[in-house]
This record gives sequence, structure tokens and C-alpha cells, in this order.
Amino acid sequence: MVKPPPGGPARGPAAVPTEYYRKGLGLKKEVQPQLQVEYGNQLLTLMRAQGNQLTVGRIRFQIAASMGFCYGVDRAVEYAYQCRTKFPDRRIFLVGEIIHNPLVNQRLNSMGIEFILPSEGGHFDVSIIEPDDVAVIPAFGVSRPVFDQLRETGCAVVDTTCGSVLSVWKRVEAYARDGFTSVIHGKHYHEETRATVSQATKYDGAHYFLVRNMAEAKLLCDFIRISDPSEQDAREFMDNFRGRSSPGFDPLLHLGRIGVANQTTMLATESLAIAAKIGEAMSDRYGAEQISDCFRSFDTICSATQDRQDAVREMLRDPPDLMLVVGGYNSSNTCNLALLCSTYAPTFHIDTPERIDLVDGTIRHQKIMGTELLTTADWLPDGPLTIGMTAGASTPDASVGQVATRIMLLAGLDPEQAAAA
Repeated sequence: MVKPPPGGPARGPAAVPTEYYRKGLGLKKEVQPQLQVEYGNQLLTLMRAQGNQLTVGRIRFQIAASMGFCYGVDRAVEYAYQCRTKFPDRRIFLVGEIIHNPLVNQRLNSMGIEFILPSEGGHFDVSIIEPDDVAVIPAFGVSRPVFDQLRETGCAVVDTTCGSVLSVWKRVEAYARDGFTSVIHGKHYHEETRATVSQATKYDGAHYFLVRNMAEAKLLCDFIRISDPSEQDAREFMDNFRGRSSPGFDPLLHLGRIGVANQTTMLATESLAIAAKIGEAMSDRYGAEQISDCFRSFDTICSATQDRQDAVREMLRDPPDLMLVVGGYNSSNTCNLALLCSTYAPTFHIDTPERIDLVDGTIRHQKIMGTELLTTADWLPDGPLTIGMTAGASTPDASVGQVATRIMLLAGLDPEQAAAA
């Protein structure tokens, strides 16, 4: 049991619950064999040993040099397994999904771990949790009010919040403390962003403002550049951002000092470009000599997200015939990988191996940068074929290996050939 994470709740009768686990539960060796069996994959191990590629019959598979489980996700899943092992007779609740992967979440549910899912407004009702229960905080973290509720309940808390997320919290908390409005590049409905904005308003009078993409950032920059904006200008501006700012936010008052941060799993190049664009607008409005007093920006993309995006770019320097991106449809970093891949090659984003139908040969996949599920037939061309594969940071090797196996079967190949390759 350890002290609260940086930027974590500091108000109330106690800083942390009586039982608070942040650095594991001392059962790493006990759960590792089970994790390897359930989430590892021999086919992926073979591919990595052969320079991230494998040829089976007419198909050459390539995998990105960096993909799948990142350190933070690996740690979160491991802690959930340790938790079940340490508390076999206690009720265990996950405050949201541990990570954005349906197979992992289904497995935890089968272990008797119950999920508390958010309402349409993104709120978690943790009133069901009692003092003798155990609450697991997912890798995305939870908002300060939810943490406070858990602490007041007196239940044991296992906190798997990713270190990269904590770094963002520290950044926006510093902005709030110093009187800067946090402008955050992120999805307003995402659990991580909801947790982050609660840190951005930790101090009285602090505010945040969310932008989803470069188009919204440009609207913000246009408003910043108005030398003497009117209330009408402000109303028209805010009409584009309903539900994207802190209570009481007024663009006429709260855009004079800005600190930029981002949801850790956003497309890195876009986050950096947005920060630069806002910095230019602030310089135009207040003068380059004043920029250090009114603008701050730090790259808070997590290294794992950056590594996976860089690995895809490197692989796609010589694009394959098609790309498979494997990961949860609600996984931000996976969706961004799919978007990135789609600019180089025909790309299919699937959340589970079963989306490849071995009966009718179709593939059921999510539309790039959309939510619609599409069914595509004849997606696997005849003849020699190079297939690239990558996976989001919350996707286990087992899923990617099973995708490769299904592709072999669909192509009339014997997966056992892979072992002899």
C-alpha cells in the first residue's frame, strides 16, 4: 500500500483508503504463468524471432515492431489477476473496463469480477460497493469525485491508473494551480479525458476546454485572434463546443492564459500540431515577447502510443497489400492506428478474431474513424499476398495470432505450416 498518485485527491478526512494498492499486491509470480497461457501466442513469438514476418504458402505476414499490450495495460491486467488471487472470497468491482479490449474484459467477468459501467453522461454509480468489497481502478483512472466516493466507502482500492495518465494529471493540475486554462486534445466522452478534466479543475476558479481535432482547434485559434471579441462572438463560438468545457467557462475571460495537454492515446502528430497552432494564435494575439506568460505546452502523448504509431509508419514505408488492425472499437489508440494505416493501404479494423467469418469468408469491421460496422466480402485477394498486422496497446498477442490463423484457414492454408516455417 502506497501514497496517493501525483495529482490525486487530497481533500477529505484521509488522502487514501485504508487498503490502497498502487504497486501491485505481491503476487506477480503466481499470476504470470496464467497470463502467458491466456494472452501469449506462439505464432507471434515465431514472427518476432524471424524479423517480425512469416511466410506461409502464398501469404507473407508482417507485424509492426511495436504493437499490442503496453506496459501500462500489461500492469493493469496483471493487477486485476493479482486482485482476484489475493481476495478469492471478496466481491471485486471494476470501475469501468480495465482496458478497451472485449476479450480481456470478458475474461475478467468470467473470473467473477463485476463491472460498474458509466451512464450515458459518463458517470459511475459506485454506491453498490460496500466496505468489505474491493474496487479496481482501470488504466484510464477515475475522476476525483469517484475516487473520493471509494475512499469514503472504506473498501479496498487497487489502483491501476497508467503512469502516462498520471503525468497528464500532474500537468493540468499545475496549469490549474498557476491560473492557466487547460486546453485538452481529446474525446470528451472518453474515461481518461473525464478523469483528466477533474484534475484540471482541482483549484478554485480553474477551467478546461476540450478540442477533438484540428478543425476544432482552428475555431479556437480564430476566436483567440479576435482583438476585442463581443458577447455575440463568444456565444457563436461556444455553440460549437457544447459540453466541452468546465462549468462557468467564459471564452471572454478564460482564454488569456492557456496550457495545452492531451488524452495520451490521441494521434501524436495531430496533438503536436494542435499545440503548435494554438501557440501561434496566442503569439499573434498577445505578442511573441509575452508568450511565456500566457502559453504553456508539453507533449503528453504516452511513449507506448508514440512507439506503436512510429512502428506502423516504418512498416508502411513499403506498404503491404492490406492491413489488419486488431483492437477494441472503443480504443482510442487502436482507432488512430487504423486511421494511420488507411492512408497507406486498404485497412480493416476488427476487435476480435471472430470478425473473420470462416463460413462465408466475409470480414466484419469498423468503418475508419466511424462507429458503423461494415461487412466486406472477397476481401482476401487470390495469389501472392502480403498482409500487415498491428494491434492497439490493449490487444493481447493471442488475438493477433488468432487473426493470422483465421486468415490462413480462409486462404486454404494449414496453420501447422507456420510452426515449420
